[in-house]
Amino acid sequence: MSTSLPLLLEAEQLAERLSDDSHSLLILDTSSAENHARFHIPGAVHIEPKALQAGTPPYPGKLPSAEQLHDIFSRVGLSPDKHVIAYDDEGGGWAGRLIWTLDVLGHTNYSYLNGGLATWVNEGHPVETTINTPAATDYQVTVNTTPIAEVNDIIPKLGSDDFGIWDARSAGEHNGSKVLARRGGHIPGAVNIDWLELMDRERNLRLVNLEQLQQRLNDLGLSKDKQIITHCQTHHRSGLSYLAMKILGYPNIKGYHGSWSEWGNREDTPIANN
Repeated sequence: MSTSLPLLLEAEQLAERLSDDSHSLLILDTSSAENHARFHIPGAVHIEPKALQAGTPPYPGKLPSAEQLHDIFSRVGLSPDKHVIAYDDEGGGWAGRLIWTLDVLGHTNYSYLNGGLATWVNEGHPVETTINTPAATDYQVTVNTTPIAEVNDIIPKLGSDDFGIWDARSAGEHNGSKVLARRGGHIPGAVNIDWLELMDRERNLRLVNLEQLQQRLNDLGLSKDKQIITHCQTHHRSGLSYLAMKILGYPNIKGYHGSWSEWGNREDTPIANN
């Protein structure tokens, strides 16, 4: 059976595929280690969320090295023919970070399980506790820089009509009343939509209504005809905003992996406060 699965995958669609097409799927769980050990989707392989970040101070959210990426994705058995199903236990931040990482690797054969573990468990789908260790591959890493935003990609574009910035942090972080770096505030011109506002808590953390989200983005100046940069503190929460824009069909989006931990700790970056 073909693995032509949609980018936004519902639990029922995945449940149908588990029995008859599981050999072509690679289900990657970026939940906490505790939740993965407690229960996970049958066949799922765990990636420790922090493994998706370099973890090096003072900018811990940056992309891991090519060697680290090789080790991670070889261990979980990634190969070009696999269709990755990404999910987590928090509403899509780490799963979105995983999908951004796959874009960086050039592996665009993937789906996001809408609502992740919350939807799967709360709606009665089967789980297991077996720790799955797939046959390792020798995953050859080639870094595609197109989805990656750096400081020097952002500063020259500030104020441009064809450019927008989505700040996925909390309102307090955005307006500078909550400071998690040497300096507080936001990138000039950045629009603040907290990542938590993308989750529908009455529908097991599925994404909110996509038409309404698109209208909100348009109203705030984050329309599809612009290049959009998304960030948070370490490009974890903004994994979800990146993913949401992928699902909405934005053609030109980048994740700023340095995020505020870099921007707010440097001395040469412009900052605005409300």
